[in-house]
Amino acid sequence: MKTVKGPAIFLAQFADDVEPFNNLDNICGWAAGLGYKAIQIPSWDTRFIDLEKAADSHDYVEEIKGTVAKHGLEISELSTHLQGQLVAVHPAYDTMFDAFAPDDKKGNPKARTEWAVRQVSLAAVVSRKLGLDRMASFSGALLWPTMYPWPQRPAGLVETGFRELADRWRPILNVCDEYDVDVCYEIHPGEDLHDGITFEMFLDATKKHHKVKMLYDPSHLLLQQMDYLQYIDNYHHYIKMFHVKDAEFNPTGKSGVYGGYQSWINRPGRFRSLGDGQVDFKSIFSKLAQYNFDGWAVLEWECCIKSPQQGAEEGAPFIANHIINVTEKAFDDFAGGAADEESNKRILGI
Repeated sequence: MKTVKGPAIFLAQFADDVEPFNNLDNICGWAAGLGYKAIQIPSWDTRFIDLEKAADSHDYVEEIKGTVAKHGLEISELSTHLQGQLVAVHPAYDTMFDAFAPDDKKGNPKARTEWAVRQVSLAAVVSRKLGLDRMASFSGALLWPTMYPWPQRPAGLVETGFRELADRWRPILNVCDEYDVDVCYEIHPGEDLHDGITFEMFLDATKKHHKVKMLYDPSHLLLQQMDYLQYIDNYHHYIKMFHVKDAEFNPTGKSGVYGGYQSWINRPGRFRSLGDGQVDFKSIFSKLAQYNFDGWAVLEWECCIKSPQQGAEEGAPFIANHIINVTEKAFDDFAGGAADEESNKRILGI
């Protein structure tokens, strides 16, 4: 068994143009002051990292590493969620997802996809330069508008969609293979990889590419009413990253899983700060330890009620208190006795 590393914190939801959230040095000081040991960096945010520059400049990479280390922190992973999202966008979402693209790619889906593929590929290169062997991403989605369809999906549509998704990701995965970096897809509604079945479909479509891994976030599974503990039993071989995020689901006679187009505060399913929701983190940390998870426990703060500062302040001790320092001996070793083959045979009466 292995002890989960942590606590770490995903910086994306805290980034701002005001101190201490406006550059890498300042936000590292803030995170370290709260008790975090590592940061997960959103690679699209040039306040923290410039992928193009990092891919080309050894000195710049060393500067990033030095800034983080100065505060006693490590980099847990790079995140490419927004760029990964743009690898595959259904036309229905073109206008909304253009917000994630550079200005010169907006309104040009082909150019936007090419940019996204390059960005995620660069993140693999930079991850290796930083000494990291995994990165986080979204899969993007071509099939999501047909998730609950009317009229029904035509035969073969799902298979075609996953073949195309795999074709778009294969060049990235091959770069990841070259640099020995896993892509950990966050299993997330809105993505074509939104549960275990769809993860398996994508894995098959990539011909089981060995760089296809998983980011486990129980909040998204709880809001889909999945068994998020059994999920670990099923997929622990693929789980290489862990977002520690809480959620609650309180269906009513008026609304359920789909949320009725309501704001987050009024939805039956909503994200909460750690400890305020329904996720059984004690069991999750136990299972991850049992299955030798060797990654970081990373706070992802998203809450419709509590402030981000309070969520971050409470998150570090919450994670630290759930990390299990795994035992190196069995509890009943004291009662054991030395044995050999002949002794074992006598015990069995053979």
